[in-house]
Amino acid sequence: MGKVIWLSKMGEEKMNNIISNVETIANYFLSEESMTPKKLQKVCYYAYSWYLTLFDDYLFDDGKFQAWVHGPVNVVLYDKYKRYGWRNIPMAVKPNLDHQLTEFLDMILNTYKEFNGDQLENMTHNETPWIEARWGLAPEQPSNNVINDITIKNFYYKLMEDGQVE
Repeated sequence: MGKVIWLSKMGEEKMNNIISNVETIANYFLSEESMTPKKLQKVCYYAYSWYLTLFDDYLFDDGKFQAWVHGPVNVVLYDKYKRYGWRNIPMAVKPNLDHQLTEFLDMILNTYKEFNGDQLENMTHNETPWIEARWGLAPEQPSNNVINDITIKNFYYKLMEDGQVE
């Protein structure tokens, strides 16, 4: 994963109960770069997961991530962007967000932007939160099992503690 040195430092300061919605977070990422729906899903998942881990709060309150075949999926995002299929979603207008939140989102995007949707899918497939939510399912079996927030927090906190992020 590499370059997430900012995580432990950022987690020292609690944000001011910033809760947005998943579409606003997606629009922020899309204002920075055009990407496929799959990549957008995974970047939003990582933003959700790291925010939950670092600040013990929800980044957005509209929908949890489900353990779909191709990795974590937020149904709200899926419904909005499914028409793009494997094509890039056009750039969006940058939403007006709190400075602390934009700093956090920039760090997430800078950490994961070098990966494409397939690479991010493979990363999530090797992580406990998605694996646990898919337990007992065949690889191609559809699922709407919700990825557990406690498992997310424990997994990413342990990554940070073990120094697997810089």
